[in-house]
Amino acid sequence: MEAIKDFTIPFVGLKEGKHHFEFSIDNTFFAHFEFNDFDQASLKGLLTLDKKSSFLELHFQVKGSVVLPCDVSTELFDFPIETKFDLIVKFGIPPVNPSDEILVLPEGSYQIDVSHLFYEVVVLALPHKRVHPGIEDGSLQNEIIEKLKALEPKETHLKGSEDPRWNKLKDLL
Repeated sequence: MEAIKDFTIPFVGLKEGKHHFEFSIDNTFFAHFEFNDFDQASLKGLLTLDKKSSFLELHFQVKGSVVLPCDVSTELFDFPIETKFDLIVKFGIPPVNPSDEILVLPEGSYQIDVSHLFYEVVVLALPHKRVHPGIEDGSLQNEIIEKLKALEPKETHLKGSEDPRWNKLKDLL
């Protein structure tokens, strides 16, 4: 995969110490990774590169929001993202089983592409189940929600006694 030019940082010419970088992350960024799970992205990526004599410390921070489709109602909603991630970059022979906290670059490397790291930080910050906040608080009204409510099973509580269908299971104890 080709690197995104703006996300490639040449670290060879940098002095030891902290260096700050800011990135704009939007739909064109995610199109590069062929990721289209959301309609719109408006994120700001901050990277603090702390250069040491023999390794690099990378501190990622992403803030902003993305517009997601709800898994229940298909309505779009803003989902705020605020996440952080730290990574250590060492130099040498990359291991067979790489670590999530340590990235090993080949000796002689002079730059690092952080685009895939920002991509992973954002994608991992997305929820597995995407539910519109209006569903949780009951304020969202749309056709799908009304149909789901109509198809919801009616509660059958037997007053003063237990459901007799479960009694046979108790006999197994």
